[in-house]
Amino acid sequence: MNSSTTYSMVRALPAEHQQRLMRIAREVSFPQGVRLFEEGGHADRFWIIRTGTVSLDIHVPGRRPAVVETLGHNQLVGWSWMFAPHSWHLGAEATTPVRAYEFDAVAVRYMCGDDPALGYTVSQWVGGVLAHRLRSSRTRLLDLYAPYGSGSTL
Repeated sequence: MNSSTTYSMVRALPAEHQQRLMRIAREVSFPQGVRLFEEGGHADRFWIIRTGTVSLDIHVPGRRPAVVETLGHNQLVGWSWMFAPHSWHLGAEATTPVRAYEFDAVAVRYMCGDDPALGYTVSQWVGGVLAHRLRSSRTRLLDLYAPYGSGSTL
C-alpha cells in the first residue's frame, strides 16, 4: 500500500471527523513553481491536495534544496502546524498546478482541543504522516549524500 492511501485523511479519519474538518476547508489553487512555505517559516495552515503535485524539500547550504518527497492526490501538505513552535521543518513547492483544500491551523487545533476524540484521530493521522516523512527524508538524504547511499531499494 502506498503512502497516498495509507496516510490520506479519508482512510485515517472517521467520516464524522472528516465532515467537521471539511466545514472549515477553503478551496485554493497554486500555479506551478509557487512556494507554499519555506523551512523555518510560521506554520499556520495545511492542505489536502485535490489535484497536482507538491514537492517537499530541505535546505542544503551551497546547493539547491534537496527534494525529499513528492505529494499528490489526497495527501497532507504540512504537519508542522500541529506541534509547537509551529515552524515549517521543510519547504514546499507546487511542481504542477495544484488545487487543494486549505485549513486554518488555529481553527483545527481549537476544534481538536474542544473534542478529544477528534483531537486523538487527527493527532494519530498527522503523527503517522510525520513518521513516514521522517523515514522518507532520511532515505532520500542518505541516497544523495552518504558515501554508499541508504542501501534501500525503494
